[in-house]
This record gives sequence, C-alpha cells and structure tokens, in this order.
Amino acid sequence: MEKKLVYFLCTGNSCRSQIADGFLNKLGGEQYNVQSAGLEAHGLNPRAVQVMNEVGMDISGNTSNVIDPELLNRADYVITLCGHADEHCPVISNTHVVKWHWGFDDPAKATGTEEEIMDKFREVRDAIKSRIETFIAEGK
Repeated sequence: MEKKLVYFLCTGNSCRSQIADGFLNKLGGEQYNVQSAGLEAHGLNPRAVQVMNEVGMDISGNTSNVIDPELLNRADYVITLCGHADEHCPVISNTHVVKWHWGFDDPAKATGTEEEIMDKFREVRDAIKSRIETFIAEGK
C-alpha cells in the first residue's frame, strides 16, 4: 500500500511544522510520507530541537524548507499549523488534497525567563503530539 503524503506548513518551518514532522515520522512513519515546509525558511529553532530531544526524538537533522508547489499538489493532506500559513497558503490546484488547519501558538514568540519560554515550547510540543496521535488513531 502506498503511503499517504502529509505536508505540514507553517510560516518559517522552524518550530511547529518541524515538531509535527518529527512526531508523525516517529509515530506514523510506516503509514505516512511526511514533509514540512514554510512560506519562508527560517532555519530549525534550537529550542524546538531541545524539547523534542526531551521526549527522545532527534529532529536536528531536519532542514527548514520553502513550500514546494509540486509536493503541495501531490499531497494527500496539507495541514497548516499557524494562521499566517493558513491564510497565505499557495493555491492548491489538485482537488484530491485534503486541507486542514490545526492552529497552535507560536512558541518562538514566547517571552519571559528561559524556563518560561521553554515551558511554552513544551506545551505546544505536547499539544501537537496529542493532535498527531488523534490523526493516526482516526486512520486518515
């Protein structure tokens, strides 16, 4: 059976889409071909790498990519993780693509002490993991 292509999109492909990419690859990689990209490529956020390492997942080898129109139109699922990407997602010409928006706060915008910022990253990481587990359980 061919794996379904899931394309996670965010503004900069540095935090939320990378975390989602990491979780779906780890938890559902046998069912899904997972890709992620952004409207821009901001580079991999070191705090996102750190909070994923805390749960035993290494995303340090991931790259920050700009949306590929060919992948976008070949995907089975296009999932935006921030409002900006949802509003500015390029037009998808292929009608079989299922587009969903899963909105999560941007942990990179968190303020406060380092510990408070890291707590926000952990909160968003755990929320994304929960949503990925639901996605897999529903067998989409």
